[in-house]
Amino acid sequence: MSIEKYMEEIFANAKLASQKLLLLNTEEKNVILNKMADAIDSNAKAIIEANSKDVEDAKSKMTEAELDRLRLTKERVKSIANDIRTIADLKDPIGDEEGWTVSNGLKIRKVRVPFGVIGAIYESRPNVTADIAALCIKSGNAAVLRGSSNALNSNRAIMEAIKIAVPQFAVQFVDTSDRSAVELMMKARGKLDLLIPRGGAGLIRRTVEESRVPVIETGTGNCHVFVDESADLEQAIQIIINSKCQRPGTCNSEEKLLIHKKVADRFVPMIAKALREKGVELRACPLTRMILQDAKPATEADWGTEYLDLIIAIKIVQDVNEAISHINKYNSKHTEAILTNNYQNAERFAKLIDAAAINVNASTRFTDGGQYGFGAEVGISTQKLHARGPMGLAELTTYKYVVSGNGQIRN
Repeated sequence: MSIEKYMEEIFANAKLASQKLLLLNTEEKNVILNKMADAIDSNAKAIIEANSKDVEDAKSKMTEAELDRLRLTKERVKSIANDIRTIADLKDPIGDEEGWTVSNGLKIRKVRVPFGVIGAIYESRPNVTADIAALCIKSGNAAVLRGSSNALNSNRAIMEAIKIAVPQFAVQFVDTSDRSAVELMMKARGKLDLLIPRGGAGLIRRTVEESRVPVIETGTGNCHVFVDESADLEQAIQIIINSKCQRPGTCNSEEKLLIHKKVADRFVPMIAKALREKGVELRACPLTRMILQDAKPATEADWGTEYLDLIIAIKIVQDVNEAISHINKYNSKHTEAILTNNYQNAERFAKLIDAAAINVNASTRFTDGGQYGFGAEVGISTQKLHARGPMGLAELTTYKYVVSGNGQIRN
């Protein structure tokens, strides 16, 4: 079968499935989700074995941080199952409504409904397969999922596990490494109602620029932490190490560190020592290199780069205003953090920074659907329409107006 015919069948089946999902009530959807979670648990060994093949094949092509995004462990598989159960426990947004009556007696209801068929194109992280499948089921959407070729075995194993729980064609995995499948998804206007890319800057940029299907832009994460002059410096070390080092291959890891000049002489040696103990390569602005002479010079390109690795660029700034200006110039509108005990500076930072998430005295790693209480996410949107930040159930819905009358006509 040609790839064109293969994809056409997937789109057609997804459209049929989306109609059937509209008829499911919350209890029925939750039964499906709990069965999915149980299936993940029951098939954990097979999923990990399949993932091990992917990791082994990728070792010569990926950095350790990239491998970490691909790798599944017993704990991570258990977390996937638990996240699905959390989604089952969340309030179902479908059917939520506002209502009012206008002067001519018409009753108007604004009703929350699914999009219909949601396509997702994503790289490496196989947990995304289960996350998006579960969120789509709960929000009443059919899903067409296309993961990257380096996670093909892992994604197949996850789909094999959950297919016994999911209504036919409600979740379909594009089981091919043929890259033209991605192009066909981007051209599937009228067949996909929404397309969500998750991955590197290249994939996201290409999807946004070339897709004929409406796209939610999920972001690369050139995330900053600014250490203000009033910050608790010991606490700052812990937050920065967590932001940078806990999982450096994720989009919410810290890539840039800005330090107020009044604490730089004291803090730069402290944080440099802590980062180097974790194996982080330091790149620095000229002022920072006056204190940290053995750091690699940061270039103009560094300030806009998402490393996804154990690398960080450090800059000394004059005050909170310079920090805000620098971040708004170079950031990717994902997550920005300020470490401070000055309420006015925290408020100024939160109001003026253009980003989906602003963290005050907390790690950038908290920008995550699970951490926000959404159970999981389909991605972290860095755009402003219609969703922003971690996208959970509500962000996978739209609305319709239902107007009820008793014979009214317009004059």
